[in-house]
Amino acid sequence: MEWYNAALILLVVVSAAAESEEACETLPSEIHITKEEFDELGRLQRTCSGDIAVNKCEGACNSQVQPSVITPTGFLKECYCCRESFLRERTVRLEHCYDPDGVRLSHNMGVMDVRLREPADCKCYKCSDYTR
Repeated sequence: MEWYNAALILLVVVSAAAESEEACETLPSEIHITKEEFDELGRLQRTCSGDIAVNKCEGACNSQVQPSVITPTGFLKECYCCRESFLRERTVRLEHCYDPDGVRLSHNMGVMDVRLREPADCKCYKCSDYTR
């Protein structure tokens, strides 16, 4: 019985150490966006683009595989992924707009506002959990 208690304590210590190694975080990044606008007949009116600062989720989450007599494969897998826990919607402005001939547009047609959703916070989720 003494070895059982020692194994249980060791398991708890290993689990606590593994949890502290998770490093899922919300980080700043930059993406290039290109958006086309068409008229009611499907003709290209303008193309706008820009480099936009957005947040991204990045990092490592603890996963494990252990033997199992219950599962068909013989292993129980618990996989965790770094994903967004909350998305924020915001509007960004693309300031490089061109007509179909490649001529840069100015005034009202020279900018385009685009709505996008970006991570406001990130954390580790079970990989198959897409219900949030």
